[in-house]
Amino acid sequence: MADTYNIGIAGLGTVGVGVIDILNRHGDLLAKRAGRPVAVRAVSARDRHRDRGVDISGYDWCDDPVALARRDDLDLIVELIGGSDGPALALAQACLEGGRAFVTANKALMAYHGADLAVLADRMDAPLAYEAAVAGGIPVIKALKEGLAGNEISHISGILNGTCNYILTKMEEDRRDFGDVLAEAQQLGYAEADPTFDIDGHDSAHKAVILAMLAFHAVPAVDTAPVVGIRALDTVDIDYARELGYKIKLLGTARRTEDGIEVCVHPAMVPLDHALAGVRDATNAVMIQGDAVGETVYIGPGAGRGPTASAVVGDIIDIVRGHTSPALGRAAHDLPAMVPLDDAQRFANFYIRLRVNDAVGVVAEVAQLLSDADVSIDGLLQRGRAAKGGVYLVITTHATTEARAADVVAALDKLDNILEPPALLRIEA
Repeated sequence: MADTYNIGIAGLGTVGVGVIDILNRHGDLLAKRAGRPVAVRAVSARDRHRDRGVDISGYDWCDDPVALARRDDLDLIVELIGGSDGPALALAQACLEGGRAFVTANKALMAYHGADLAVLADRMDAPLAYEAAVAGGIPVIKALKEGLAGNEISHISGILNGTCNYILTKMEEDRRDFGDVLAEAQQLGYAEADPTFDIDGHDSAHKAVILAMLAFHAVPAVDTAPVVGIRALDTVDIDYARELGYKIKLLGTARRTEDGIEVCVHPAMVPLDHALAGVRDATNAVMIQGDAVGETVYIGPGAGRGPTASAVVGDIIDIVRGHTSPALGRAAHDLPAMVPLDDAQRFANFYIRLRVNDAVGVVAEVAQLLSDADVSIDGLLQRGRAAKGGVYLVITTHATTEARAADVVAALDKLDNILEPPALLRIEA
């Protein structure tokens, strides 16, 4: 068997420890699969003396993670530090500039700098792999780069954040308020102490941007993607969604249209027979539409030590085997910038929920406002009195632009008979 393939790991949190554990437990099996032994030789983290549950005493220690890239005895570096800039970016650049293989689970790094790093990797003929950056243990990056390479991709839609899907599942099944379920998710370890990054949609946005780069071979501007999280969702909307034949999911979407590429994150009502409707708890799922294959769906654990470490080790083994491909599925040096759609170009059907005074003429007033705004009503539903006073009025619209829907909601909010800010959700076909 060939000489040992030596790796360095920067970042020894949950995933880093998981990678070491897999390499230790499955060393013989991985050596057979890779064609040579794979061994950790050096590591770097913030605290050398922290008890991580694995023995790291046999590895060389580097206080500075970038120092790993300067070592001649390492064939590959794994970056598990996190963050879009700082040490993670410096390590990625140093590693690839030196022509060394680089594996990362860092979604923010790849969302903001993936295109530039791919150009560098191509120029230096250095493998760059990041399967673990999107959907944890689900091999969706490999699917887009390899399995679906014969397709023109038109649409990707995914449940990309397990924390949000867990919260929405419990709100629906237990009929509990957002705040209660969030507190439980934090106690169970599904949500961080500061859950902002997850529940406000930013985590999903980074992953959607990466998928868009791969699918459409263009470079999106991360900060131009519209992002709406789940913080404002109410159980009454989940109840009405069920009555109307939908479930509410936080979706990361990348779609090719006649006007350009749409990348966005939003809570959406999906039909009960939709491929993503039945995905529960902290599970992730990605639906990809290709012209030749049709619709394919990938479901599995999207985070956690085992699934994410599994994806990292899968990338390592591919590189040791010599099974590599361009980081973005094609040469990255001439990728065009993705021109984002504005809200006047993004079309959808919408759900509008109002709490209104129970008075004669209110429905007519609301209907007239929508008519004046050229928003066509598909359906209207009113059921009993609201616990907070007044009655709920639910409207579903025919397809209209996001800009027009937002303008209608803003105008409705100014009516005297509207008792609280309206709720607005997209309806997925």
